[in-house]
Amino acid sequence: MAGKIEKLDPNFKKAELRGGFLYQDVSCYPGVSMDGLFPGTWCRMDPSVLDRMNEGVQNEAWQTAGATIRFRVAGGKFAVRMVLREGNDMSHMPRSGIGGVAVYAGCGQERIFRCCFRPESSGEKNVTGEVTLPAGQEEVTIYLPLYDGVQSLELGFPEGILPEKPASYRIEQPVVFYGSSITQGGCASHPGNCYSNMISRMLDCKTWNLGFSGNAKGEPEMAEYIAAMPMSVFVMDYDHNAPSVEHLERTHLPFLKAVLEKQPNLPVVMVSKPDFYNGNLEENEQRREIILRNFLWAREHGYNVEFVDGRTLFDGPFARDCTVDGCHPNDLGFARMALKIAAAINRSLER
Repeated sequence: MAGKIEKLDPNFKKAELRGGFLYQDVSCYPGVSMDGLFPGTWCRMDPSVLDRMNEGVQNEAWQTAGATIRFRVAGGKFAVRMVLREGNDMSHMPRSGIGGVAVYAGCGQERIFRCCFRPESSGEKNVTGEVTLPAGQEEVTIYLPLYDGVQSLELGFPEGILPEKPASYRIEQPVVFYGSSITQGGCASHPGNCYSNMISRMLDCKTWNLGFSGNAKGEPEMAEYIAAMPMSVFVMDYDHNAPSVEHLERTHLPFLKAVLEKQPNLPVVMVSKPDFYNGNLEENEQRREIILRNFLWAREHGYNVEFVDGRTLFDGPFARDCTVDGCHPNDLGFARMALKIAAAINRSLER
């Protein structure tokens, strides 16, 4: 019986497709909406510009953090058949977050978590599952893997059923997030609990996640790329990946200026690192002061900016229990971040 928990508790049993579905590649369904990916690819950036980015971004852009698939399905019954790009595994993040897909039902600000399909073993690339939604919950949002990419993804529907277009977001122009592994979603338990995805549900807004684990260094090439993106709000959250205080000082204001020069009316939300009380407090305070100073500069020059103080992001009961490893948020930490950053996004949009 050792290692066979599914025999003791059927809730742990691997889902098996029971047939009755007709499968096609997701791109074959005109009613399916895909967001957070460059059109026609599984990449979060235009692949033609990747050679201008650092090596880490070149690889991690193919990890599908923040990307979504949305549709309506009559009867609420469908299935997923996905092959991962790499079959990644980590010691401090669940496989369900790394390579799983999270399924939500409902629309607007009423999307409700239904299930998560995930690789069943280390190195496994196949992810399958089927869903039957409760009556009246026929609109579907599927969040794609946070720390792996997609090699192929098929959706299956009962014969005679085709997916229909989902409702529009309340905010259709995407909120763009640029930042570190925390922005990318490490270490959420499943993709729906990445803070950018939580914000998408809270505000009913389209989002675009440009979190690059260890590789958001604030380079001018990335600033130029982001400055050209259509967006409703820009969330600038790369403090954690600046290798030093000096690097953050050297890059943060030029990055901000590059974006605002192209889009002077764009709301910008600047965030300092959330794990403020871990590590070197003096250095963390210096980092915070740089971002605060740049926020004040932008305010003085008439720009629509918000500052989210990382010292406060985990505030509340169990504030010191908000990370997996002293750095990367768990689901509690991500929920606290989402609430405060969403409030700042709302304030900037109201102005």
